[in-house]
Amino acid sequence: MRYSIKLLPLIVAAIMCSCSTAHKQVPYMVDAESLPAEVLSKVATAADPVIGPNDLLNIEVSGNDMVAVSLFNKGKYVTPDGNVSQMSSNTNSSSSNYEKSTLYYLVDKQGDIDFPLVGKLHVGGMTKAQIVDVVQAAIYPKYIKEKPTVDVRLMNFRVTVLGAVKSPGVVESKNERLNFLEAIALAGDLDIKGKRENIMLIRTQGNGQREVHRLNLNDKNILVSPYFNLQQNDIIYVQPNESAAHNAWQLNPAVSATITIVGGISSILSLVVGIANLIK
Repeated sequence: MRYSIKLLPLIVAAIMCSCSTAHKQVPYMVDAESLPAEVLSKVATAADPVIGPNDLLNIEVSGNDMVAVSLFNKGKYVTPDGNVSQMSSNTNSSSSNYEKSTLYYLVDKQGDIDFPLVGKLHVGGMTKAQIVDVVQAAIYPKYIKEKPTVDVRLMNFRVTVLGAVKSPGVVESKNERLNFLEAIALAGDLDIKGKRENIMLIRTQGNGQREVHRLNLNDKNILVSPYFNLQQNDIIYVQPNESAAHNAWQLNPAVSATITIVGGISSILSLVVGIANLIK
């Protein structure tokens, strides 16, 4: 019995060490500081979004003759005294509906927008810089005498985060930029039961084709992955681990935690008693 008491601390320590193995799967980007500076310096910056169906575009045309270019700006009109004015939203309708119907261009399934006077313009699969060229070529010099300045902005840059995260849903960005870690953070981070080493990224290209990629949050190389910077309409799915999959039914969190703690203590005590009996 004396030997069993002496061995007790070692037994408990061994059990705790074995239990801590799973903890090694929780940290993100393990040993990221070991990535060479020259590797990190070559990481590509976020590329301009490639426009696709259902994207909302804000296209603003400006120039020295604002009256002439006002015809190509949704929501603007020329007053009887020759000034350019902006439409005001109807207080009886939501601002989001107003913006969609009067200010922004919705890209249809064919990748086209309906541009004032010009008609259909194909913008699907293009970057914002390419759309600028298309708009300028469509209205100058046919409709105006001076080459205009065109500003194109994507108004609905968003990604969807699903699965074992704390706040699944649609995440939006106002500056047309979002990386993988930012999206995970905006979704409240992964749940403890989420698989960090096998996260699915579903990407829809401008031509409508989908791609599926796998990312590992435990791996430091995610920082240099070509999929670290997200594109609009990306879908991130965090798969639950085996323990969560086997226990699909849910208990009250407090009850579940209590059962886990009691069960763990019970298992340790049973093992200790069993080993002690063998040593006698």
